Amino acid sequence: MKENFYVLNNDYKIPSIGFGTFRTPSGEETEQSVLNAIKAGYRHIDCAAAYGNEKSVGDAIRKSGIAREELFVTSKLWNDEKGYEKTIAAFNKTLEDLQLDYLDLYLIHWPIAKASKNNWQEANSESWRAFEDLYKQGKIKAIGVSNFLPHHFEPLLKTAKIKPMVNQIEFHPGMLQEETVEFCKKNNILVEAWAPFSNGQILSNPVLTEIADKYNKSVAQLSLRWIIQKGIVPLPKSVTPERIKSNLNVFDFEISAQDSETIDKLTNCGGSGLHPDEVDF
Repeated sequence: MKENFYVLNNDYKIPSIGFGTFRTPSGEETEQSVLNAIKAGYRHIDCAAAYGNEKSVGDAIRKSGIAREELFVTSKLWNDEKGYEKTIAAFNKTLEDLQLDYLDLYLIHWPIAKASKNNWQEANSESWRAFEDLYKQGKIKAIGVSNFLPHHFEPLLKTAKIKPMVNQIEFHPGMLQEETVEFCKKNNILVEAWAPFSNGQILSNPVLTEIADKYNKSVAQLSLRWIIQKGIVPLPKSVTPERIKSNLNVFDFEISAQDSETIDKLTNCGGSGLHPDEVDF
């Protein structure tokens, strides 16, 4: 089974695996890793203003020689830029840094931020209104959110004229976020998985190692395939050329229902420890 892309609820296509750029230092390291990813075959690049490396991502895209329409580029609105006018300004800065004319996907990075803790519903609503206007102008092809739980969606959906197309959440073995995934599927919102390898702890998990060996794959490849078989888009990140390549080599095998169930039941697999209601940034 090979799935090259999903179709969002506005009929826009999104590649079924993306390349993450979180915590990759700006400059040569980011530029080279993104160039290596594009060369390996990734066509979906996930970045964010808060990562501080969008200029380097933009340089890599420009130097890759790949036609813009062949790439799917995501960025995210940072927490202290919420509100209508600030969102427009932040978006324009991101576009300038990435050296692009449009974004394929723009996300609200976190639902509740330190800067808008007391009025987070209104802050999200005003940012979403800006997202909708930018979307109508064709400057963003798809709009969505990140780290939203069902109770964060409820106030947003009351005022939204356009439903979010994507929700990017922490998702990996040991962290299934079943309630949120179920909510998104019910509302035709595609789920993306950040930190698909947790904090790296899963890579030495004995259960995952045993299952991965059975398929002659690495634990990383097994985890990515497990996520893809759930209809979720994983966003692996690496700066090592060989790992960048191998993380893409996940479409030539299928995990059995029994093995998937075993992975589903895993606990104590590490994680970021970040809860959307409690982040202090």
